[in-house]
Amino acid sequence: MPFRTARAGVHLESDELLLEMPGGWMRRHRLDGIEASTADGVVAAKHEARVQRRFVRMLILEGGTAPVVVITPPEQGAVAPNVVRVPEAPPEAAIVDVRAWEALAEWLLSGGRLSACSIADLARLACIATPQFAVVIGEVAAQRALELAWGTTGPLRGSGDIDTQLSPLVNAARSSSRASEALVSALAHIAGAKRRRSRF
Repeated sequence: MPFRTARAGVHLESDELLLEMPGGWMRRHRLDGIEASTADGVVAAKHEARVQRRFVRMLILEGGTAPVVVITPPEQGAVAPNVVRVPEAPPEAAIVDVRAWEALAEWLLSGGRLSACSIADLARLACIATPQFAVVIGEVAAQRALELAWGTTGPLRGSGDIDTQLSPLVNAARSSSRASEALVSALAHIAGAKRRRSRF
């Protein structure tokens, strides 16, 4: 890649988005009452002696005092010809990794409800969650895994293996400390549920 822009860190709570900017300062955004949308945009990025316009994906959060824009890394987008007319991303837009952008956009566009997420969705979300929210995500993933495993046991119903159901979270935990916290929470919740079930 010709250059690499500085990234912002994403820390997601159930009702708040924290963006850790490259300079180390935090931008805090309430999510209650916001409307999320996505759009294609361009960023003018200077590389060596020339300026290139590059395509980015924009996540736009409106409803607060000013719109918040989160974009994908410009260096990963194609060079935009000058004749193409798409909106310019604002200079204050937060640049985040593509995976974080996709998880955040999917979460906000779906209404921000954990109950609507699959275990794979929850695993992606756990990677950008705060430690406190990761614990909640782990509990929801555990409940979903238990429902799937206990609901599919029997000779004609497929696998009832909880480990198989949790595999997206296990895989995410290999590369994300936040997903690891969600996994620990999920395993603790499952162990408690198994103990309670064995009493009956």
